[in-house]
Amino acid sequence: MTDLFVPLDDHPAYRQIANVIEERIVGRSLRTGDALPSETDLARQFGVNRSTIREAIRELETHGLLGRARGEKRLRVTRPEPRRVSSSVSRALALHDVTFLELWEAMMAIEPVAAQYAAARRTAAQLQALLRAAARFRREVADTTAAVSAVVEFFTAVAAASGNQVLALSQAPLNLLLAPALTRMIDRVPQARARIHEAQDNITEAIKLRRSEQARTWMEKHIRDFKRGHELELTASLTEI
Repeated sequence: MTDLFVPLDDHPAYRQIANVIEERIVGRSLRTGDALPSETDLARQFGVNRSTIREAIRELETHGLLGRARGEKRLRVTRPEPRRVSSSVSRALALHDVTFLELWEAMMAIEPVAAQYAAARRTAAQLQALLRAAARFRREVADTTAAVSAVVEFFTAVAAASGNQVLALSQAPLNLLLAPALTRMIDRVPQARARIHEAQDNITEAIKLRRSEQARTWMEKHIRDFKRGHELELTASLTEI
């Protein structure tokens, strides 16, 4: 059997091994569902002891790249859940001190296009997910935390309905960054809830009727409203000082 890996040239470390295995996964040499060689075989191929291999495996499992099926001992390549990916990206963005304006510009680039594609490509099931998210916002509008969660669910449903995985994966981290700003805005800007309700209804109707340009236009208006709401929230905060 041909070895998949070769010993490291310098002093081996679990992180180096994890990086090499990750490169094989990203490069599709190892695909989702493929079984990883045993710890003993990996230790032989890399020229390290099994404890180093175990550390590398733990790191890859943490990132969702390796896992075991229920009742199975063999490690296999897995696909990270979008939530896990978006959480890591959001954390990285937050650590780089992303501003609200940068977040808003990214949303303007992603959300209207997602809505446009959703109107053309959505399935019946995806439309139902969108309708449920809009209904949840209406039902829980008085509870700020629940309302913000419903807004995030709405954006997620639109992105999923776009049929474009890149758009969906790019949008997900923005939702996590949006939540704190949206929470402050809903609490401080009286008209925010009504504006969100109106926009969601119009976006949903356009997607339901497969009117792509209308869906895009309303989503653009919706995202512009977030910026205006953020500005009003800042004004309200300064007034209280």
